Amino acid sequence: MVKKLLVVGIIYALTAVVLGALGAHALEKYLTIDQLKSFETGVRYQMYHALALILLASIPLISDKTKKVVFYLFTIGVILFSISIYLLTTTSLWNIDFSFLGPVTPIGGLLLISGWIVLLWKIISNNSVNR
Repeated sequence: MVKKLLVVGIIYALTAVVLGALGAHALEKYLTIDQLKSFETGVRYQMYHALALILLASIPLISDKTKKVVFYLFTIGVILFSISIYLLTTTSLWNIDFSFLGPVTPIGGLLLISGWIVLLWKIISNNSVNR
């Protein structure tokens, strides 16, 4: 599980940097300011969760079972949240109407929130933690 957390976390971090640079340098000519802000939100949340996955890999207090649950919540959450934002904001570049993805974004957000709730609950309920 540790390797999986690290690999996906690093891939998310890498692609967040690439997409952030793309948004800052290449897309500014094609997107409105509001679209760029939304795109940047997707990048930011992707990076937050990349770092969270990398950190999660190194926390011995969290069981592998919990790490697995959080891994899937964060991984699917980032895919649904960030990627739907990327596609929704760049729809004019592809000449494809991605508006059907609108409802997908909040579902991804709920999965990300759920991952954080699971982590919080597991840490609070763990009695072996030094007080």
